[in-house]
Amino acid sequence: MNTTNAYLKKMKIAKYLQKIFLLLKTGSTIKFANKPINLTIKKPINLANSERIFIGDNVNFGRGCTLYAITNYPTQKMSSSKYKQKIQIFNPLLKIGNNVTATSNVMISAVKEIIIEDDVMLASNIFIGDHQHGYDNPYIPYKYQPIFRIEPIKIKKGCWIGNNCIIMPGVTIGKYSIIGANSVVTYSIPDQSIAYGSPAKVIKRWDEMKKKWMVK
Repeated sequence: MNTTNAYLKKMKIAKYLQKIFLLLKTGSTIKFANKPINLTIKKPINLANSERIFIGDNVNFGRGCTLYAITNYPTQKMSSSKYKQKIQIFNPLLKIGNNVTATSNVMISAVKEIIIEDDVMLASNIFIGDHQHGYDNPYIPYKYQPIFRIEPIKIKKGCWIGNNCIIMPGVTIGKYSIIGANSVVTYSIPDQSIAYGSPAKVIKRWDEMKKKWMVK
């Protein structure tokens, strides 16, 4: 083997080892906006514009999750030659903090801003979206109408979001709060609260003096 071939072989091995190292370090070879450490994402995963998504360290996403940072609408699959559609341009921020876990089938869709702070626990079959599909015209399929009600979402540190929940645009969930399973959160929830229902309502608050959850 000549010197050139030996060098090329070593370079090929080095690149392969670098790829393996990145996979072990981050749990993924996907290009995000930053370089998270110890990231685990189980396949299948659906992504849109991952280079605009910030993910913290020690994050774990289960199977079937979707992370969308939508930069324009309609997308190709939502466009129609039959109906005239105005192109909407967005500059989304999707930021997920450290030590966030998601069980499976969690969909997070941002056109403006969704921030999930550190240590949040997401159960399965959850939808978090900072926008809605338009419905001004009942004679045009809704997938072809402009996105509207664009408002930021924030889920603060240490929250627990139960199975089958929907977090609507404009909602802030206070730190260390719990959202019960099958809830639709349409209004912001204070810190250290337990909320449940459709629409979700606060049913308990943490009493710092008594050191226990109290019925609201």
